Amino acid sequence: MNPIYARFTVAYWCVLIAVLLPYACAYLAKYRAFGKPRGKGGYDNHDPRGWLARQEGWQARANAAQANSFEALPFFIGAVIIAHQLGAPQTRVDILALLFVTLRIIYIAMYVAGLPTVRSAIWALAFLANLAILLSALR
Repeated sequence: MNPIYARFTVAYWCVLIAVLLPYACAYLAKYRAFGKPRGKGGYDNHDPRGWLARQEGWQARANAAQANSFEALPFFIGAVIIAHQLGAPQTRVDILALLFVTLRIIYIAMYVAGLPTVRSAIWALAFLANLAILLSALR
């Protein structure tokens, strides 16, 4: 990439989307409790972590998906940056980054839906896509 002309690539946009995914999960975990009084199970902004820890079912799974989405970020961000720095083929990095984000969205949906086997398979595919991004500059 020409250092004089740097552009915000599709892969960089995917990093932004991946950064926003945990916040979407947090919203999922909390949104049904917004507007309810704390005494009736409403969201407790005075003790948000404690409140989330007491959730069950899909809300608890959405919170777990939030944590896992944060955990996936460092490797993805690092892989995209390293691939760019090493001059990996941009189209390949962009496609793999789109694949990673798409798989992570599916992963979140499977997590919230309570489908652990499918969720784990999707997680593995997303991990492999991320690994492919990292290694895409190898020649």
